[in-house]
Amino acid sequence: MKKTLAIVVIAGTSLVTPLLNAAAFAQSRPAAAESAVSNSPTVKKLTRADLDALLAQPDRTLVLDVRRPDELQSIGGFPAYLSIQSGELEKYLRVIPKDRQIVTVSNHASRATRAAELLQKNGFTVAGAVGAQDYEAEGGTLVKLAAPAAKAEGQ
Repeated sequence: MKKTLAIVVIAGTSLVTPLLNAAAFAQSRPAAAESAVSNSPTVKKLTRADLDALLAQPDRTLVLDVRRPDELQSIGGFPAYLSIQSGELEKYLRVIPKDRQIVTVSNHASRATRAAELLQKNGFTVAGAVGAQDYEAEGGTLVKLAAPAAKAEGQ
């Protein structure tokens, strides 16, 4: 009987420990993501004023939005940008012009910071990372695109 009880306790512990670790990771994750943005020594998190100054130089600045299309549609974005989702960025490095300073965009700059770091490692000039929702919260205006109306059959 004692042998069976010991097995149950060990099995129970082996099932609970991963769950506790997963819960602890999930709780620490937002703080870790935020600290990755604010503690990146090589990528500046841009303010609205910083971005507005860069957008005033369209011949020298490229806005690279790394969000999903549904985020662009629901949250909004900037008037002109190159859209490459963060998971695809490395695959498409060759199509990004190297003759401009790049501003990377995500919702709150976490993905944008990681994208900017990747770009820097590959020889691109990065002005910084910005969160579209942060920019809007600071009074900036985002462009919101509506999905095109569905065409009726035969049109």
